Amino acid sequence: MRRRLISGVVQEFLGALTRPAGGEKTARSGNPDAIVDCAVYAGGQRHGGAAQVPFTEAARVARRRRGSFVWLGLHEPDLATMRPVAEVFGLHELLVEQAVAGGHRPGVHTLGDVTRLVLRTARYVEHDRLTATSEVVETGDVTVLIGPWFAITVRHGPVGPLWAVRNELQNRPEVLRQGPWSVAYAVGSRMVDSYLDVAEHVERDLERIEEETFAPERTSEFAHIYQLKREMVEFKRAVLPLSEPLARLIGSPALPAELQPYLEDVRGRLARAVDRVGSFDDLLNSILQARLAQVSVDQNHDMRKIASWAAIAAVPTVIAGIFGMNFDEMPGLESPYGFYASIAAMSLIGGGVYHRLKKSGWL
Repeated sequence: MRRRLISGVVQEFLGALTRPAGGEKTARSGNPDAIVDCAVYAGGQRHGGAAQVPFTEAARVARRRRGSFVWLGLHEPDLATMRPVAEVFGLHELLVEQAVAGGHRPGVHTLGDVTRLVLRTARYVEHDRLTATSEVVETGDVTVLIGPWFAITVRHGPVGPLWAVRNELQNRPEVLRQGPWSVAYAVGSRMVDSYLDVAEHVERDLERIEEETFAPERTSEFAHIYQLKREMVEFKRAVLPLSEPLARLIGSPALPAELQPYLEDVRGRLARAVDRVGSFDDLLNSILQARLAQVSVDQNHDMRKIASWAAIAAVPTVIAGIFGMNFDEMPGLESPYGFYASIAAMSLIGGGVYHRLKKSGWL
């Protein structure tokens, strides 16, 4: 009895040492909230209604039923969440590591029978006035893993939720009928549309900056132009590198022939976005150079004014300096009108200099 009591006390003491401080519970592994939606599609229709299906059950159904596929949507999953997904869908460990990490450059490559497509998301941040710290474009990324019977979308960042893409694709059964590649097309189409939308808003910002730059009354600050230029660098990183992966995707033998015209349309819209972003960069450089030239002109104008007033002030200085000399014999010292004559001479000569400088545009 005493031995059992001592053993119980020792176990309780060891448990107290290993228990987290403050009575905190140990964190759960995995991120169950990362799974946004999961459904099985066949014949251009979603099966099971709007209810979400566990991905293990969805995978079992899709493997059994010919012509069906699973669309699993994830948002910022951690490694513990991706491991069971990888086991069910047979993903390579490199694909798992890349899907967990965000901030990838747009690209496409194939590993085994799975194609990985990465796109950058973009969203315009509304603001009343562009300042030196304004955030204009917010970006994230979306990874689409396309397999023979599944499509997995992994999104990082708050930008570019895909629920609207899923709803739109579900209303287009003729496209959805093409299988997992229809998801890649729908996501790519939505991303390119968002680029064009951001470009339209940025164009309005550029128009406002251009108006401010050439306005009659303008401020001497132009740090907000540099800020917009920095934001455009981030936007260019999302748009410009996508052209080459999209061309490779169109030439992929795994792409259904029915989807090729749709992706060609996406490439055409992307080309428009690339042209607009390129023109923004040129216009920003022109505005910045014009603003710097205006600053230089304003400084020269200020120096002219300073030099003009210095010349006018030199007139009474010279006259006062001459008559302030300590000589006994100077003309006009004994005259009762000497002071008034000197003031009149200062005014007359100074007024003549002012009129001359005013006429020449220095004042």
